[in-house]
Amino acid sequence: MSARTLIKVPPTARRGEVIEVSAIIGHPMESGFRPGADGQRLPRNIITRFSCHYNEEPVFAAEFSPAISANPLIAFHTVAVASGTLRLSWEGEQGFRHSESVTITVT
Repeated sequence: MSARTLIKVPPTARRGEVIEVSAIIGHPMESGFRPGADGQRLPRNIITRFSCHYNEEPVFAAEFSPAISANPLIAFHTVAVASGTLRLSWEGEQGFRHSESVTITVT
């Protein structure tokens, strides 16, 4: 399953500068408690884990529970240390996996 994402990272930063990374992913985050049109419970389908690696070094991770809303937005801060790639990854139930990368230039 592919997912729609919107990732916001400054394209450039000064070495040592604290930057904000924010990302939103399109996902229904079904809790497993809601009834469908047929009256049966819809199967649980949530994102369970998010992580961000900066030049392959982990800088942030979070675990989600069924209480999180659909299309979750996550924002965090990290320090710009070198030009490179931020890889954001989401994992979830029903085999869901999605990863996207953005680049940053550090001067």
